[in-house]
Amino acid sequence: MSPADPRQRPGRLGVGVIGAGRVGSVLGAALRSAGHAVIGVSAVSEASRERAETLLPGVPVLEIPDIIERAELVLLTVPDDALPALVEGLAQLKSWQAGQLVVHSSGRYGIGVLGPARAAGAIPLAIHPVMTFTGLSLDLGRLPDSTFGVTAPSAVLPIAQALVVEMGAEPVVIEEESRPLYHAALAHASNHLVTIAAQSAQLLSDLGVQHPDRMLSPLMKASLENALAAGEGALTGPVARGDAGTVVAHREALEGHDAPDTLQAYLGMARATAERALERGVLPAALGAAILAALADGPGAGGTAAQQEGHPSEPPS
Repeated sequence: MSPADPRQRPGRLGVGVIGAGRVGSVLGAALRSAGHAVIGVSAVSEASRERAETLLPGVPVLEIPDIIERAELVLLTVPDDALPALVEGLAQLKSWQAGQLVVHSSGRYGIGVLGPARAAGAIPLAIHPVMTFTGLSLDLGRLPDSTFGVTAPSAVLPIAQALVVEMGAEPVVIEEESRPLYHAALAHASNHLVTIAAQSAQLLSDLGVQHPDRMLSPLMKASLENALAAGEGALTGPVARGDAGTVVAHREALEGHDAPDTLQAYLGMARATAERALERGVLPAALGAAILAALADGPGAGGTAAQQEGHPSEPPS
């Protein structure tokens, strides 16, 4: 080994990965690249086993108690709802060891969920990667552009931060009581973006557009970049212009189309957009009132598009 070999750095740990899903396999591989030794991984499904073989070649698939017995750092990458029962169950089996680092990657939880392990003398750390995972090697290249939400007792916070830095990412400290709101913010930004993209693509596809992704991609990428750079100063479109007639036309079109989930999403997001634009003075009060009237509950609540534009709904006879 050369002097620059990461395996020669001090403080290298034996890492056990519980849950070889998309996140666990990638984080395990990242820690391995930083010089830590992955001593075992738990993998139940065929997909998990294949993922472990690809990203963690040579690492044995072991039972969970065997991993905890051998590991200095246990990485828990199981679904949020499964985490409390797993930690408590292993505590009842007296599996946790004093001085052992127990790390989970859940966004929802801080270190409170690791209380049973902490009571046994383990050191609790929460490090949540703020990125989406494919479970493929390309995720490793994305880690350096990402941040991790980190929560830990103050005495060991530097350990959690160091683990994140070793994986090439940036640690951001999140207080224990703030974890649910922190996770809600991220889920709102990421998950709902996927839903909006899928709904818009479906509408375009229903109209006969063969490649809706090509149409939406430059629009959505530019909108996201502008929003992150300029906040609501980047807002464009009929709500920002106070164009209630266009909003009503959108509503009528969606009400006439068999896509009730898209209609509700459009109305809800348009209301939120109008209310925030009003609060920030982006939208004049009179125009904002017309927009909100057009979005009010009840079919056709805002009147027809022609009426909103100040014209009769039918041409004179």
